[in-house]
Amino acid sequence: MSDSGAQGSGAQAQQAHVLLVDDDDRIRDLLRKFLGRHGYLTTGARDADHARRLLAGLDFDLAVLDVMMPGDNGYVLCAELRETRDMPILMLTAKGETSDRITGLEAGADDYLPKPFEPRELLLRLKALLRRAPQAAGAMPKMLQLGPVRYDLERGEMWRGQDPIRLTATEMTLMRIFAATPHEPVSRATLVEKLSRDGEATGERAVDVQVTRLRRKLEADPKQPRYLQTVRGEGYMLAPD
Repeated sequence: MSDSGAQGSGAQAQQAHVLLVDDDDRIRDLLRKFLGRHGYLTTGARDADHARRLLAGLDFDLAVLDVMMPGDNGYVLCAELRETRDMPILMLTAKGETSDRITGLEAGADDYLPKPFEPRELLLRLKALLRRAPQAAGAMPKMLQLGPVRYDLERGEMWRGQDPIRLTATEMTLMRIFAATPHEPVSRATLVEKLSRDGEATGERAVDVQVTRLRRKLEADPKQPRYLQTVRGEGYMLAPD
């Protein structure tokens, strides 16, 4: 696969979260890197069972499914997804026969791209699917990207790649507060009030300690924070990508 001509699509992807399901490690990793370079959040699964485990804990805006996989094939997974989710689904397979395309569409797929393919075509198809999806226009992001870390706003979960980051109850509350108003400072007094409202009796010094601990899980260099910043005279601010 070559990525010639695939420029400038990252801003239009708007941090859409794509589930990639393919049993070929090389293809999966190449697509994850390629889509990541163009602004998509991507999570890879090696088969249908792996995808089901990811779907149990994460929300996705779009799925790219290979057809031929060990265990349940892409058609089976597609049909399952269509029963419970309305996100766009693109089938990705080496099969190019009309009958195979019809099978994919009957299973609920929105589009079908046979291998081998040009990555630029995949990008254009993803953009078209997201543009047609009702939830895509004007929707609030479901994920905040903090460098290699992503934060799921709906579930209150934090991940580094495919590895979950364990948060304490207080850290979860802090992230929920910060994520509600990204790029806006939150004062220490407000944090004390909201933590106390959640049953965490605390003071401003304790807030500082909890923020320091949270930074250790978020930042490459907690002493020079990039994403959980101190705003002099105003408090703390979450600054996602």
